[in-house]
This record gives sequence, C-alpha cells and structure tokens, in this order.
Amino acid sequence: MKTRNQIILALALVLTAIGAVAVTGFGSQGQEAGASGMEGHDHSAMAAGADEAQPVSLSPEAGRRIGVTYATVTRGTLERAVRTVGFVTYDETRLTTVNPKIDGWAERLFVDFTGAPVRAGQPLLEVYSPALVTAQEELVLARNLLEETRDRGGVRSVENARELLSAARRRLAYWDIPEEAIRAIEESGEVTKVLTLRAPADGIVVEKNVVEGARIMPGMNLYRLADLSRVWIDAEVFEKDLSLVRNGQHAMVRFEAYPGETFHATVTYVYPTVSTSTRTGKIRLELPNPGLRLKPGMYAEVELQSPALQETLLIPRTAVLETGERSVVFHRMAGGQLHPMDVVTGLKSGDEVQVLSGLKEGDTVVASATFLIDAESNLGAALAGMAGMAGMDHSGMDMGDEEGGETMDQMDHSQHQMPEAAPDTSEARMDQGQMDHSGHSMPGMAADTAARPDTTAQADRPSMRPGAPDGRSRSGGRS
Repeated sequence: MKTRNQIILALALVLTAIGAVAVTGFGSQGQEAGASGMEGHDHSAMAAGADEAQPVSLSPEAGRRIGVTYATVTRGTLERAVRTVGFVTYDETRLTTVNPKIDGWAERLFVDFTGAPVRAGQPLLEVYSPALVTAQEELVLARNLLEETRDRGGVRSVENARELLSAARRRLAYWDIPEEAIRAIEESGEVTKVLTLRAPADGIVVEKNVVEGARIMPGMNLYRLADLSRVWIDAEVFEKDLSLVRNGQHAMVRFEAYPGETFHATVTYVYPTVSTSTRTGKIRLELPNPGLRLKPGMYAEVELQSPALQETLLIPRTAVLETGERSVVFHRMAGGQLHPMDVVTGLKSGDEVQVLSGLKEGDTVVASATFLIDAESNLGAALAGMAGMAGMDHSGMDMGDEEGGETMDQMDHSQHQMPEAAPDTSEARMDQGQMDHSGHSMPGMAADTAARPDTTAQADRPSMRPGAPDGRSRSGGRS
C-alpha cells in the first residue's frame, strides 16, 4: 500500500512540473512577440516631429487665464533712438600744465591747494634759481654795454652789443619768463632773487605737485589747470548701433544730480576702433557747462536721435521670440489657431521692432505670453512625433476620463484566450489515511508482505511533496 502511495505522489509531481513548463513557454513566446513588435517601430518620426513646432488651439477663456494678448501688424514710422551711458570728463583741448624749464626752489606758493580757480596771468608761485639770477645779470650787463657803445663806440660795436642784449632776452624768454618781467629787469637794472610764475590760462587746478621749499627740476609738472567752461562726455555705443551715430548729431543728456532736467550736447567725434571685449564703440560728446554745474566723473544718460524710418511694418517687441538662430512669432489664423511663423526683423526702437519679411499689414500676432504658447507648441510637436511611430496604433487609447470611454472594469474579455493553467494537484495531496485503495489491483506484487522490511522509518522521513511547509507528511497514519 505504501508503494502505491508513493507512485501516486510521483505522478502528481510530474504533472506539476509539466504545467510549470507550459506556463514558462507561453510567457517566453509573449515576450518574443512584444520584442518583435517593437522592432517594427520607426522612432525617427518622433525626432522629426519634435523639431517642428505645431499650431496651438487656444480658447478665449484659456487665453485670458494665462495672459495672452494680441496685436495687429501696422505700417508706420519707426523712431530710431540710441540710448547709452557715459561719464563727464575734461575737454582735453582746454588742459594746461605749468612746467618750468629751470631748476631751483619754490620760495612761495600763491595757489596752494587743488581745486582752486585761477585766471590767466594770476601768480602761482615764486621760484629761486641760480641759473635765472645769472641770466638776469647777463641781461643787465648787455643793456649797459649797449648804452655805452652808443655814446663812444663805432657802428660795429653797437651791433655786437645789440646782438648780446637780444641773446640775453631770448634766453629768459625760452625759460617762459614773461616779456613784461624781462622789460622790467632792463628798465630797473636790478636783479631779483626770485621770479614769479603765472597761470597761462583760466581754469581750475586739478593737479598740484609742489609745496613751499621743494626742489624744482626741469620738466617737473607743478600745476595742471583745466578749463571747465566746456566739458566732454565719453560714451560707448553697441556695435549694432554705430551706423546710427555720426559727427554733429544732436543728443539729449540727463544727470542723476539734476533730475527732470535735460542738457543738450553734440557728437564731436566717433572713435575709429571697437572694443573686442565689450563689442562697443566709443563716442565723444561736447556740451557747455555754465556755472560749472557739471563735474568730471558724473554719470550721464545719453539719448541720440536719428532720422525716423518711414512706412515700415511694425509689431511689439514682446511678440518676437528669439531662439538664437531665428525669430518666431505666433500668427493668429482665421480659425483661431496660433500658427508659429519665422520672420526677419530689422531695427528696434522702444517697444517696437521692424519686420522685414514673414508678415503683412493687418495680420494678428500674439503680443504677450509668447513663451507659454511656444512651450505648448513644442509639446504638441513631441506628441505628434510619438503618434507617427510606425507599427503603433494609438487611436484606441483612452488618455483621459473622456465621456463614453470604458474603464478597465467595463471591458469585455470574453473573446480573450488565456493559456490553460496547470492542473490542480491539491487532491493528490490527500492524507494517506483518507484514501481508499481497496479497489486497486497492483499486479506483480507479492501477497505476503510480512517478508518486507519495516517501512515505519521511511514513513517518518521528510516528504518531498509540495505544500508541506515543514517538509514532513501531513498524515502520520499507516495503511
């Protein structure tokens, strides 16, 4: 009886293994079928569709919700203005330097601080110079010699004395000694220890490099004077705007120090070079400075007016979406769709931009929220590319809870064929004590079982039957 039980258990195990193999084979076939179906897909359509923006359908309510506004392409006049910034600086043609040509010492300073205003001829400082004293003595001697030769000398002696006197005068003149001072020395016949240096022009002392008692060397810059009755403004203009700037052009200038007040200047020079680092060109403006209100170093806002462009197509600057390679606007079609269009833009001024091609007068374009519309258009292009993949039919896919769509619970699966599951062998796992083997005829088995060895130990061994969690037989009884 025990041998029959073992045979039945072995048959149950074989049937279980066959069912498992059948299920595994079916799953492998399904995966291979899915893989073969994916190999037939053409993914190039997705990439191609994603590169081209698609028209966008937008209801009026949705447009108002995201802030979309529209503008009409008009034909009008484009005021061309160049706006830039600059700084006030000195008029270089009105700078003067007091630079002595003799060595000596500063005995006394009449102008002793930077920023002091001076007038032409005003005393600046007194200088003692041994060389200057010697030159004065030579001038006095030459003057006396000429007077003596006139009284008792010949013509040749008088000419020599005159040449000597002229040489003494030139020597002092070459040292920038004023002619009045030279004449005073001749008339008085007295040599002065110090000589007074005077301002050569009107201006403001913007640099002072001397103090009382200091040694003075030839070529030393003692004072630097600047006439601020007129000033310059150095400004920089972007390379793209240089064609709109020319000499003699009028400009309006504003300063933070004088809010609400406008000054008028003139472009006097356009520098011939462009900075390679900032891509800007430098220009110079000149304007009067009554009352010295404008100080060098002040920040200035400059606006240059150029001749206006007549009869050109204009749209708002916010309507143009710059991608780096092209300019795109969204044209509102007759059906309400927003169609992306490439345009060629020209000059820009204020809030308007010139359209050279791509639109015509009367067209309607999106004037605001252009970036949002572009994002929606690119999304539509990506989805269109996915829908165009070969071998995939998305027409039956329900992408949302649209009315009339079936849910998973409402689908009819009656026509679906599922592979047969492995036969249930749980009945074969019946307890040996519950099985009736009286009707079984096992041929070839000996009638006498007394000679067989005791199999009690075998019955107590762990069973390999499936479903026994502890590896032991569910029934400890014997048949």
